[in-house]
This record gives sequence, C-alpha cells and structure tokens, in this order.
Amino acid sequence: MDWNPALIWLAIALLLGLAELSSGALLLLALGIAAALTSALAALGITLPWQLLAMGVFSGLLLPLAIKVIRPWFSPSGVAYGTTGTGVEQGRSYTTLKRDFDGASGIKINGDFYRLRVAETGGTELPEGTLVVFQAFDGTTAVVSHTQPH
Repeated sequence: MDWNPALIWLAIALLLGLAELSSGALLLLALGIAAALTSALAALGITLPWQLLAMGVFSGLLLPLAIKVIRPWFSPSGVAYGTTGTGVEQGRSYTTLKRDFDGASGIKINGDFYRLRVAETGGTELPEGTLVVFQAFDGTTAVVSHTQPH
C-alpha cells in the first residue's frame, strides 16, 4: 500500500475521531473533520503548504462551531457551566452531606462537593441532612448559615 498525503490526513482524521470518544468535548471531532476535509484536498493534488493552510482554516471554522453551536445540544438542560463561584448560588438553600471517604461535612453545588464552614460559629461539621443557606466561597470552602425553622 502506497502512503500518499491523502491517506495520511485520513489516518489523522480517524485517530482524532477515536480520541474524541475519550474526551466528549467535540474539539477533537472538529479537528478530525478538518483533517478529513484536508484529506480530500490532498487527494486533489494540493501541495503540502496549501494542505497545512487548509487544515488551519478548516480548524478555525469548525472549532468555534463545535464549541458555540453543537456542544450545547449535548449538554443537559438547566446546567449553567462556569457559573459556580460567581454568586448565582448565593442565598440558595442546600442540604448538608457527609463525604464517603473522610466523613467531611459539605454541600453539593452543580454536582460538585464543597466542604462547608458555618458563618456564625466557624464550625466545619454539621449533621447530615441539615438545611443551610449558601453565602459565599472562601477558596474552595462554602460559607453557609443555618436556616431559621418556620
């Protein structure tokens, strides 16, 4: 089998497509599609500098498309990625949990566990199932206050 540039670009595209299966971010898939398109140009006899330029142009078009347009279709609805710590959780009520491996008290915000510190007492341990109100983050510690029973 004679390896020509078109087959090399196609092999790169397939490897990037396989690597996408482990990441799920759609970035490697966009690069794989760009490599496949570059493979088509190489099959037409375009020289290597133009192939590299085409790969850059295809990547520049497909990566933003994958990030801004396609990836949100695959994200669960109601999840605002990148908002934890910006203050949008402030004032919300959470139920305390105990972490399995060390028994630390904390709360889960957007699926992530954060150790807690009680604002009024400075304590870091609360019984599991205690209702608290999130105030702010201090590093990676969630500062909470007790809710008032009604």
